[in-house]
Amino acid sequence: MEEEAQFIIRLTQTNTQAQAFRELVTRYKKPLYLHLRTLLLNHDDTDDVLQNAFIKIFQNIDKFKGDSKLYSWMYRIATNEALTFLKQKAKKQQVSFDELSHLQVNQLQEDHLYSGDEVQILLQKAVLTLPEKQQLVFKMKYFENMEYQKMSEILETTVGALKASYHHAVKKIEVFLKEH
Repeated sequence: MEEEAQFIIRLTQTNTQAQAFRELVTRYKKPLYLHLRTLLLNHDDTDDVLQNAFIKIFQNIDKFKGDSKLYSWMYRIATNEALTFLKQKAKKQQVSFDELSHLQVNQLQEDHLYSGDEVQILLQKAVLTLPEKQQLVFKMKYFENMEYQKMSEILETTVGALKASYHHAVKKIEVFLKEH
């Protein structure tokens, strides 16, 4: 893909927008799917949120200011879409965010598209006991091996705060795993 600034121009011009957006989807569909899957756990939910994220990206590309890299901006949109989706799902099911997390783990065990073993499911259970922000940071660092600087751009917070959240998350997960 050409230099990002030129690509963004193609994304915003009427005569080149459709082709440029197809290229964007082709390039980022898999990494965004994998990111969202770690947050949502469910394949169908992930597909829905990914589609909504790309719609938002398309509708708002002209508002991209270039303060961060394009992928960081897209990951932020996708992450926000996932969190909004989870909150709406919890509300529809009339449960708290934490209760929804426990339901997700139970559904994960029944998901034929999830190939994790018992240890991985236990880890997911441990992660889902964390507060929302710690879950997000842990999943991005542990499952996606994302660098703190990239997380900082996506989540719009300091590297120090992210390191602290990750550290606290790891300690809580260790306690959970020792108890189970």
